[in-house]
Amino acid sequence: MNESINITLCLAGSFLTLFIIAELIYRYARVQAEWTRKLVHIGTGFLTLLFPILLNNRWLVLALCFSFAILLMGSLKLKFLASINAIGRSSHGSITYPLSVFLCYCFYEWYRSKSFCRETGHIAFYMPMLILAVSDPMAAMFGRRWPLGKYKSGKEYKSLLGSFVFFVSSFGISYLLLSVTNSNFTSQGILFISSVGIGIITGLAEALSRNGMDNLFIPCTAMISILLFSPFWV
Repeated sequence: MNESINITLCLAGSFLTLFIIAELIYRYARVQAEWTRKLVHIGTGFLTLLFPILLNNRWLVLALCFSFAILLMGSLKLKFLASINAIGRSSHGSITYPLSVFLCYCFYEWYRSKSFCRETGHIAFYMPMLILAVSDPMAAMFGRRWPLGKYKSGKEYKSLLGSFVFFVSSFGISYLLLSVTNSNFTSQGILFISSVGIGIITGLAEALSRNGMDNLFIPCTAMISILLFSPFWV
């Protein structure tokens, strides 16, 4: 148990280091908060990929996620961590991110507990988290740089190019993970159709969400997609 706690503390230190780096870049390199926020978004996502490897206790994951949710809520109230919060728009993204991580980990534990899913169990965590960590910021970066086909989602403006980039990225992540995990696929068509379906469903979640709720809706729809398509590959 002591080893698990030490690992948890090391992971917490890694997250704090990422926040500090982003804050230093924002303050001294004068990088806009939109970009340092994306850095934290991507970096946090990749750090969480260590959870299934290093942690085997959901309560330790909950402790990490809850601690950082409190930290991020405090940063909004007390006006610090400008590298994450100074984006000039209303967003719940920094708060919903820790919640999504914990939900993905619980889903991963449940999914892996099913006898027919043991060999592909890690997909239940890696797919939602990678789509959130990679596809979401890619859509935002491309859409901000080349805002082709702008449309309104609530009070926010998004672009068809950004949504297309999200779909391509989500499809690619799904296809790659399924290819690596499922060596017994009898039909490449099943793999392709499943990946397209996951890309479309998560892409719609990204396109329709607003105020940072995509950090919750994207992984949740990815988990729903896994449940919908997994009967074809387990």
